[in-house]
Amino acid sequence: MRHVFLTAGTKGLGVKVVEAFLQRGYSVTVTYRSDEKNIQELEKRWSHFAQNLQFIKADVTNKEQIQQAVNRTIERFGKIDILINNAGPYVFERKKLLDYDEDEWYRMIEGNLSAVYHLLKQVVPHMRKQRFGRIVTYGFQGANSAPGWIYRSAYAAAKVGLVSLMKTISIEEAEYGITANMICPGNILGEMKEATIAEARMLPDGETPIGRSGTGEDIARTVLFLCEDDADMVTGTVVEVTGGVDVIHRYR
Repeated sequence: MRHVFLTAGTKGLGVKVVEAFLQRGYSVTVTYRSDEKNIQELEKRWSHFAQNLQFIKADVTNKEQIQQAVNRTIERFGKIDILINNAGPYVFERKKLLDYDEDEWYRMIEGNLSAVYHLLKQVVPHMRKQRFGRIVTYGFQGANSAPGWIYRSAYAAAKVGLVSLMKTISIEEAEYGITANMICPGNILGEMKEATIAEARMLPDGETPIGRSGTGEDIARTVLFLCEDDADMVTGTVVEVTGGVDVIHRYR
């Protein structure tokens, strides 16, 4: 049984990804920062997966807490085969770079880029020993070509940096059977983050060329593919799951 370590998986896209792994027989560790209410609800919803699931409170920007979470996971499940970097803070207010304060800037960089560095430092050595690993990070539409994204400067800078980090890791760790890829969701908002594809098809979306919103299920299906044992030829790749929507130019 493969084991998945997924950050910030108690709401939004992370919930659908966790659910998809559990339904396919994986065991999963989910980190969370403060979502106690959601934890209780998810423990009830996934009670039949209790033997294969654990929740650990950990802030991904705190390297000591990440190390403790990884150690607890190894103690219980003996390994980490798959690392899903689902956590990633975001500033919803639209504002230009000079309007960001320093705390916001560093929160974006630490939460979206440095946190992945700390996770890789803790998890990759275990993957090397077992000569297998799957690493998935998240980005944004166009991140592969480093576009400017008006009103999202700090977030965009962190994610574009993460593209390069992901590609570098994919090359450096290939000899150990480890792959690394990035998924870039489209404009998936609100309840659609935990929705199914069937539900989305019932709600026409004129802003997305394919005619419906993206969903958490779309992202989960892509993650599952990238994490398969036989997906080892797909590495160092940025996969856009956008339905053709142009996210970064919506507010020009």
